[in-house]
Amino acid sequence: MMASLSIPAAGGTTHDLLALGALVTRFDPGVIPFAEASTYALHVSGGEYNVATNLSTCFGMRTAIASAIVDYPIGRRIEYAVQKAGVSPYYQRFAFDGVRGPNMAIVWSDRGQGVRAPVVFYNRSNEAAGRLKPGSFDWNALFAKGIRWFHSGGIFSALSPTTPELVIEAMQAAKKAGAVVSFDLNYRAKLWAVAAAEQGLTPEQASEGAARTLRKIVGYVDVLVGNEEDLQKGLGLKGPEVESKGKLDPSTFFAMMDKVVKDFPNIKAVATTLREVHSTNRHSWGAVLWLDGKSYVSPTCELDVYDRVGGGDGFASGLFYGLLSGKTPEAALKLGWAHGALLTTTPGDTSMVSLDQVEAFAQGGSARIQR
Repeated sequence: MMASLSIPAAGGTTHDLLALGALVTRFDPGVIPFAEASTYALHVSGGEYNVATNLSTCFGMRTAIASAIVDYPIGRRIEYAVQKAGVSPYYQRFAFDGVRGPNMAIVWSDRGQGVRAPVVFYNRSNEAAGRLKPGSFDWNALFAKGIRWFHSGGIFSALSPTTPELVIEAMQAAKKAGAVVSFDLNYRAKLWAVAAAEQGLTPEQASEGAARTLRKIVGYVDVLVGNEEDLQKGLGLKGPEVESKGKLDPSTFFAMMDKVVKDFPNIKAVATTLREVHSTNRHSWGAVLWLDGKSYVSPTCELDVYDRVGGGDGFASGLFYGLLSGKTPEAALKLGWAHGALLTTTPGDTSMVSLDQVEAFAQGGSARIQR
């Protein structure tokens, strides 16, 4: 018999959610192509951090981040953002040598416009977060504070040979403490290929190694975030061609759940967004949740997108809030769907909207002026 998802109560705990991941700066030239840009907005980001920040700033939850920080001005800039977001930091600190690092990573990401797609590339050379390893944090001491939910993801796991082992070490401590464990697959072939190339491996070996690593991690997970492509490429699960159905058709996703549960009987929930991209600024948006053997589908809406980066993390954080707050699965899914949608209407990777706005949109609200 399948075990159901059990959420620890808030009483006697310090954090509703603890995230483990890399903190990065995102340089955003807006709609100007990089080769022509002379000014950039700086956003503090990181998939796991985005979830912790959204839960803090929009949903009023008590969150924390375990990450690497470098003691130099960019590190301090990031620390200020974490502090402003109300996220409790647990840092492994690194000294900067004045020339080569270690560094806080940079993600370069423009917004695109119309028929011109967004462009994303990285500078993660000598990244401090990639130096994190088992033993970098005292997980038993952290979880002794009382933590209801632990979250990490596939991008952080791809940074180095040591980061996946750190994720597993943290998940083992989380399970021991009775916390819910979630993981966003966020499969990025480019990151896994570069890390593998440093070890002298081919792209094929990189893909196989990524699947082995992610499968090992997912063996500890309760709540998995990932679409059909993540499940197939990241976990090596067989399934229908991901392009064979419409982007908003949930049938391919739900058809894979038997395979997920067969290989990972520990998993109690899988969720993802559904997005049909008509142009850079016009998307159809939906979301799906499989929880305790039952399937749920959100409404669909049309998005006028300002900045799409972070929408998936916005969905995850709204969904997690709903589950942590004891909402029904339908309500939790709608909160994630609504928050992810609203997050695409503002610049940057993290939430600039209120809980009232999220709840109103989740309940069928419109864009009529609020007076």
